[in-house]
Amino acid sequence: MAIFRQYIAPFLIVLVFLVALLAVSARIFLPSDMAGPAPIEDVESASTQAPDTSAQLETLDAPTLPTSAGSLN
Repeated sequence: MAIFRQYIAPFLIVLVFLVALLAVSARIFLPSDMAGPAPIEDVESASTQAPDTSAQLETLDAPTLPTSAGSLN
C-alpha cells in the first residue's frame, strides 16, 4: 500500500494535471474563429429547421402501454 501512496497516486495526479494543462493550452494554436465560444441559435429558428418526422412514427395505443399502477388481481 505504501508503494501506491508514494509512487502511483502522485504520478496519476501529475498525469491528470498535465493532460488538463495540455487541453487548455491547445486553444492557443486554434484558428481565431474556433477559439471563441460556439454560436447560440434561438430556439424558434432551430425548431423550424428540424425535419418533420412525426408522420413516420407509429402511434401506440394507450391501453397496451405498461403502467406502474397496474391491476393487483
